[in-house]
Amino acid sequence: MRIAKWMVGAGALLLAAAAGAQNYPTKPVRIIVPFAPGGATDIVTRILAQKLTEAWGQTIVVDNRAGAGGNIGADLAAKATPDGYTLFMPSGSVVTANQHMYKKLPFNAEKDFLAITNVASGPQIIAVNPSFAAKSVRDLIAMAKAKPGSINFGSAGFGTQTHLAAENFAYSAGINVIHVPYKGEGPALIDLVAGQINFLTPNLSAAIGFVKQGKLRALGVTSKQRAPQVPDVPAVAESLPGFENLGWFGLVAPTGTPKPVINRIHADTVKALQSADIRKRFGDLGMVPVGNTPVEFANAMKEESARWAKVVRERKLAVN
Repeated sequence: MRIAKWMVGAGALLLAAAAGAQNYPTKPVRIIVPFAPGGATDIVTRILAQKLTEAWGQTIVVDNRAGAGGNIGADLAAKATPDGYTLFMPSGSVVTANQHMYKKLPFNAEKDFLAITNVASGPQIIAVNPSFAAKSVRDLIAMAKAKPGSINFGSAGFGTQTHLAAENFAYSAGINVIHVPYKGEGPALIDLVAGQINFLTPNLSAAIGFVKQGKLRALGVTSKQRAPQVPDVPAVAESLPGFENLGWFGLVAPTGTPKPVINRIHADTVKALQSADIRKRFGDLGMVPVGNTPVEFANAMKEESARWAKVVRERKLAVN
């Protein structure tokens, strides 16, 4: 009898959750972005938010919480009420690499978040101010080798995709350069345009406007082949054979968010990503919509985390 009552109770809860998912959302939804406005993570989120607003008939609030390589926003999202009304859009490194670099974090990326879907993926570029002496990737490498430690690079913060892309480049090129972290890709881009730092490896999506306006010079793109959006920019692999570095931006929710709600968000997000206008907007920025399943996304993050654990250990990228 007790078992029967428990089964009836559990079934009622499942039905209630499913019904709630059908009506979801009934109020505005917040998506936390762990970086300042103007960077690729912010751009991707706002494009998706616009489409989901149309689909849901509810406002999507993009909440920028920058700092600590994305960890401030991640901690806020991890501790949010798990009801589907607070979501989190990290760039990949925040939930796959930071836990290996920072000795103490107030959240556990693997335990505190549920995967929804990888939203978009794309390359970075090696960008400099037009007044900077290097005109090519080979020039930059030669300058850095001639005077080790004399050239600096900016990033969206320690451990972010833009930081790790530059570290990967420096390691592959065998050069010693100095890291200058910012609280987001947008502020780093502003300082590069102003000539305050020597180079940056921003996401193509965030920097493409500055490149096309002539405010930045792109020396190379980090995909294996040239990007169609900037066909005159060589692939870094043309100077460093085999080099490749791609970034991604995904949607997750606090652990405990009901599965029917996760499934509803996933289905509507994938539908949005399949729309012609989002595919074009992402394509113009050098990105590809992904839209994989929660299980596929979770497995991919685990595999990437294991790879970063090895890289962080070998490169000694730990933060106290």
